[in-house]
Amino acid sequence: MKQLILRLIIPLSVISMFLVTKWWFALPIDGPDKLYWGFPFPFLGQGFHTSMSFQFFVLEFIADIIIYFSAWLCFFYLISTKYKISKLSKLLSKSVYAIALVLALGFVLLVSTSNPIFLLKRDYDWKILQTGHVFIWQETPWPDRD
Repeated sequence: MKQLILRLIIPLSVISMFLVTKWWFALPIDGPDKLYWGFPFPFLGQGFHTSMSFQFFVLEFIADIIIYFSAWLCFFYLISTKYKISKLSKLLSKSVYAIALVLALGFVLLVSTSNPIFLLKRDYDWKILQTGHVFIWQETPWPDRD
């Protein structure tokens, strides 16, 4: 199981966290409407200080990655109780790691070039107006505020 965790579960957690995500269109108290991303907790949002900046919420990010890791761990544990997983293909594990690395590096590049603000947690209240899901290659729609 240790081999499975290192070779498959950790990179699958990274891939699933960044490949498909949920967007949240919210109205922060005493602020303009903003978009946030992350599932089950939004860990990335548009910044307040410039139009191209992001806010990164560390505790929400850690909680999300732990939830994704736990879900994949439970999934593979249930599979391993029914089927014997003895050895993983090196091609499969290297491919999964490569995809995870590309997605993680893309996310780091996006966050680092956007004049980010890193906060331990979101320190303001908000009113969620709309939510939806988006794939990484799609542009997040800007909902109409009625």
